[in-house]
Amino acid sequence: MGNTVLTTGANSGIGLATVIELAKRGFHSVGSVRTAEKARHVLAEAEKAGVTVNTVLLDVTDAEGCERIVNELRPFALVNNAGAQITGAVEEISDDEARQALETMLVAPMRMARLALPHMRAAGRGRIVNVSSIYGVATTPLTGWYQAAKHGLEGISDALRVEVAGAGVHVALVEPGGFDTGIWEDATEDLAKRDDSPYQTAYQRTLMGIRMSKPFRGDPGRVAKVIASAVTSRMPRPRYLVGYDAMAMAAVERFVPTMVRDRITRLAMGL
Repeated sequence: MGNTVLTTGANSGIGLATVIELAKRGFHSVGSVRTAEKARHVLAEAEKAGVTVNTVLLDVTDAEGCERIVNELRPFALVNNAGAQITGAVEEISDDEARQALETMLVAPMRMARLALPHMRAAGRGRIVNVSSIYGVATTPLTGWYQAAKHGLEGISDALRVEVAGAGVHVALVEPGGFDTGIWEDATEDLAKRDDSPYQTAYQRTLMGIRMSKPFRGDPGRVAKVIASAVTSRMPRPRYLVGYDAMAMAAVERFVPTMVRDRITRLAMGL
């Protein structure tokens, strides 16, 4: 095991920024993408940044592909960043949509960790950084299944962190707030398709909120620096909240009574 770091979902946003940031810090930085076109984009962006990175073609829901890539790379650190947006009221999300979200954002990261751990255990060291979200801490309407995946990721990461500490492996969660990534466009597309719905008022107000929030979203590079710190720190923190909005939402979740939060949310969204 050398200094290889594998970052999943590296084609854009936080994943792309992380691959580049880790390369700047001297790691053999490898990003997984699902298509050759996306691989070319990653390599071009890395060249612009003046660093060298590598890419691998991988769909994290492909168990055999995951095993092959992890065994080839035997990474010192694993950054589980691959995700999928799923937006809509719980009543309107199908079983297949829910399963895909959970497979991508909950089952796949733990599969990757399970495959990497024997190599880390043999080396007596390793880092696993799971990219969660403020939605792994707080909860809002219309993103229930996305939050289910992220809440699940938080819980299982807590268990994993304790289980592998004795092997010299550190597990950290990174919980970004609103950063400028493709997830917002995906959410907009999801909501725009859900016409003729009893939740139409809430959907329209959510779309308006997405549009209004754009100027205030942070640079994904900020999250990448936090991820890189978790990889390089001798004693990574269990959790890293990133963004003032994330800190504010976490505080509201902790200190504002549930009935009050529910009432305010319903009034704001027309539910």
